[in-house]
Amino acid sequence: MKSCGVDILGMTKLNFEITTPEGVVYKEEVDQVTLPTQKGEITVLPNHIPLVAILKPGELKIVKNKEEEFLACAGGYIEVLPGNRVVVLADNAERAKDIDITRAEAARKQAEDLLKQKHTDDVDYAALAGKIERELTRLRVARRHPAKHGNPQIEK
Repeated sequence: MKSCGVDILGMTKLNFEITTPEGVVYKEEVDQVTLPTQKGEITVLPNHIPLVAILKPGELKIVKNKEEEFLACAGGYIEVLPGNRVVVLADNAERAKDIDITRAEAARKQAEDLLKQKHTDDVDYAALAGKIERELTRLRVARRHPAKHGNPQIEK
């Protein structure tokens, strides 16, 4: 039985949620979450102090009942709120097991080719560079955790 972020054994949990413009990607009670911020990687545990930080593209690690789950995040914000509530507002987030390595590699290559082919203004360049970084993050997370999370595609 769970109530207010405490499980049956009396262990405090985090009410963790990841939301993107497309909707809620993850919403569970978890033991801890590790995220890449602009100032470095942080791990949030129950009873963490309130915090707001900017996320950089990278890997999120969620620990729930000693099981680890990994997600690729394209950046955004994290807010740690009183009452063991943690909210991530992400530009994009995807579970490692759901990342199609072939499609991510094709998207990365296409963005790099566009960057090489034409003279771009600063806005186009920034958008293409951001897309390349997002796809590289997705590839890195999917390749790092393929077998454990059902992603059979391993490319090295």
